[in-house]
Amino acid sequence: MIGEAAVRAKLTYAALIPAMEQALADFSAGLVVQPVRSVVPVKEHAGFLGVMPARTRDGLGAKLVTFYPRNQGLHTHHAVIQLFKPETGEPLATLDGRLITEMRTAAVSAAATKALSRPDAAVLALLGSGVQARSHLEAIRTVRPLRDVRVWSPRVKRFDGARICSTAEECVRGADIIVTATSSNTPVLRGEWLSPGAHINAIGACRPDWRELDDEVMRRSRLFVDSREGALSESGDIILSKAAVVAELGGVFAGKEGRTSRDEITLFKSLGMAVEDVAAALLVIR
Repeated sequence: MIGEAAVRAKLTYAALIPAMEQALADFSAGLVVQPVRSVVPVKEHAGFLGVMPARTRDGLGAKLVTFYPRNQGLHTHHAVIQLFKPETGEPLATLDGRLITEMRTAAVSAAATKALSRPDAAVLALLGSGVQARSHLEAIRTVRPLRDVRVWSPRVKRFDGARICSTAEECVRGADIIVTATSSNTPVLRGEWLSPGAHINAIGACRPDWRELDDEVMRRSRLFVDSREGALSESGDIILSKAAVVAELGGVFAGKEGRTSRDEITLFKSLGMAVEDVAAALLVIR
């Protein structure tokens, strides 16, 4: 049994970012067995339970994760990850998955930022001020030398390392890298605010009827996803806008796709995958 404190003592973005690049490249190359996650709604509390199994090249495991966006005074996400020995099916370890979920999500976005944003990108806009916004700031700082960090959220009063903006538009105008990490189910980012060459990491809106991005964002952007199958079944931003997916991020890491011009706008829509959780859990074990 490995708790959150032990996970925090072992897991670093320096090791996790390349591990996520390899995990997604393996997934897109067909080296991973991973069904689309099963979701059990808990409607009376506006939450859900997700079940996420995967067989990777060197691991076997599953994550059970809950998301309760109305939680006050405690985390909105909770999770456990169970690893098994691929050779025998025996339980190997049970890990607290809340921090792993937080860090692997930010690490994948940082990997996407390294691959898809302009090399000189230095202005970061964070829409949202919770756990994911803070972890994304830490992770993205490892791949881009940021000189200006801004944050907007309806409730933010203090955010270490960032300048607080009064509106989402003020936060986004002129930004090179944008992260949407909110619990909103209606758009908070509008395409008319985007500068040429911007890169977006969209983290929230993980259900088919939720949105963080308006249709203009989707129209102006080249769209990359972690899993094409998952995105087309779970992402309201993609389903409702009917946006076309250019490629999975694993294909970008394998050198098959990427930014094609300095001024194009790139968008990574993150939904999260079990292969990321298994790879991160194995990294902790090692």
